[in-house]
Amino acid sequence: MTTPLITMLGDSLTAGYGLRRTEALPARLQAEMETLGRPCVMVNAGVSGDTTADGLRRLDRDVPLQTTLCVVALGANDMMQMISVDRIRANLDAILDRLTDRGIPAFLCGMRAPPWLGVYAMVFDGLFRDAADRYDVAFDPFLLEGVALDPRYALADRIHPNADGVARIARRLAPRVVAALARAPDPMK
Repeated sequence: MTTPLITMLGDSLTAGYGLRRTEALPARLQAEMETLGRPCVMVNAGVSGDTTADGLRRLDRDVPLQTTLCVVALGANDMMQMISVDRIRANLDAILDRLTDRGIPAFLCGMRAPPWLGVYAMVFDGLFRDAADRYDVAFDPFLLEGVALDPRYALADRIHPNADGVARIARRLAPRVVAALARAPDPMK
């Protein structure tokens, strides 16, 4: 079995905004994968401020062809800018289409909007599961599950997770990534 290369295509939540590089989600996720007996090499393809459109624009450049699994963790900035849900859906589809065309399996992380955004929140929240179902890709419903809006796990901006929050996300996400890898074909075969 070869050591898988996992690329995490994301925004500031992936890039590790306000944290040391070793505290960013890809680094923490790599460490958690190792504790589960599934070592991997993680590529941090997170750029602070990116929307789904930005991630799509840089996908070919930032997701190496040797990627065994691409964890797509975008959408928070789309929601904060209240980008049209039709535009977000089109971007998610284009990202998943591009990964499929390149032969790279995807793991899609969902994002949730706060309920005070009303109808927008309800439609936005469903975009990610719908995309995962349409493309039959591994799915995590909410990247910030157990961390969002909890001051114990937030930086001073009350938006981005602190190191403890990222560690919590990585512990929760790692078994799901291991399961997604089990579905992914070995690129060396």
